[in-house]
Amino acid sequence: MTEFAPGDVFVNHRIEGLAGRGGMGVVYRATQLGLDRIVALKVIAPALAGEADFRARFVAESKAAASIEHPNVIPVYYAGEREGVLFIVMRYVDGPDLRALVRATGPLETGRAAHIVAQVGSALDAAHERGLVHRDVKPANVLLGPDDHAYLTDFGLTKRETAASDLSRTGGWVGTLGFVAPEQIRGRRIDARADVYALGCVLVHVLTGEAPFVRNSDEATLWAHLNEPPPTESVPPQFAAVVARALAKDPTDRYPSTGDLGRAALAAAGARAEPGPECPVAR
Repeated sequence: MTEFAPGDVFVNHRIEGLAGRGGMGVVYRATQLGLDRIVALKVIAPALAGEADFRARFVAESKAAASIEHPNVIPVYYAGEREGVLFIVMRYVDGPDLRALVRATGPLETGRAAHIVAQVGSALDAAHERGLVHRDVKPANVLLGPDDHAYLTDFGLTKRETAASDLSRTGGWVGTLGFVAPEQIRGRRIDARADVYALGCVLVHVLTGEAPFVRNSDEATLWAHLNEPPPTESVPPQFAAVVARALAKDPTDRYPSTGDLGRAALAAAGARAEPGPECPVAR
């Protein structure tokens, strides 16, 4: 894999250090030369970048993601290819991701959990209005700034609503096992309701400290997503109905939008939703 060290320059960006690493690639903290702006530079893993269909749609989908103007979406500044390396440049957020926060603190207080989930739900609504499905909503893709301002990232790796989910990639999955919707596992049509399911899994994670349905093997985890009832007994009682609906096996039984799920979580926590426009999701 293409690796950079501090001081290296790539496409007019000076590498300052490693910011994160995951299955999709490596994220660097970098300085955008000329503007002297700190950014997040994500270099896509060669195993993905080598796929013809992925490369063909990467820049187009990144441009679509860049069109999402929303306070809870990480702005995408640029995406492209240089000497066979796919990359995307985004705003740098100097704060933890939601997974790291829960690991450090344990389950979140209910109001705080609902507030974060509602912000992510609003961000996803904005994407869904443009026909974009994130497909990898998980705590590691939620960055937290001051006052728990949540930013959803990795929108450049989304896909438009499609007739098939295209799960398999380099021996792995599009999406993360603890947060993957049943229809993704089955390879069926994916739409915004797959993100509703994933956000419901995030809600369980922040309320309990663990993702739902995680078992001792990948196969057992996938089987649980497909067959076991939502873990309503593991969350505070006031969230049981919210989790049951968000994690319904049939997409038609879920909340119609991620924004609706976020508002339901706030109501369960007894918190007040911030005023803002409704975001109906067309299907």
